[in-house]
Amino acid sequence: MKTHTVIYPGTFDPITNGHVDLTERAARLFDKVVVAIAFSEKKTPLFSLEQRIELCEQSLAHLDNIEVVGFSNLLIDFAKSQGSSCVLRGLRAVADFEYEFQLANMNRAMYPEFESVFLTPSEHLSYISSSLVREIAALDGDITPFVPPCVAEALAKKFSTE
Repeated sequence: MKTHTVIYPGTFDPITNGHVDLTERAARLFDKVVVAIAFSEKKTPLFSLEQRIELCEQSLAHLDNIEVVGFSNLLIDFAKSQGSSCVLRGLRAVADFEYEFQLANMNRAMYPEFESVFLTPSEHLSYISSSLVREIAALDGDITPFVPPCVAEALAKKFSTE
């Protein structure tokens, strides 16, 4: 029997309830979900790669068929190293589709067996983004409806020391 593993890549800076929702739904659809956290130095993340991995592991601990790992190479090469030819991407709005469509076609051009699966977040989570959460937290706003408790705590610590 073929095991179906999907890669869910992103910077997850930080993981939000929208990310958790997509991961939970992917965990029902696939045998294994690898939450692949991009090193992504060019985006200058707020949290280190190690912190983002830890926050994702804590936020997704209730799922037994997920693995959280960091990566810094091409997504298709990472997927191959994980024995997968499938990637999960979230689409919050129509604006996301154009970029994701281009990315999916580029990945497939480099790795013809590579497939992209798109999920939309639950409607009540569709407006949440990591960048908005960081901005609200930096201005001392209430982010508890948008992120898991461990993330709210980590953001509070991050901004109380600055």
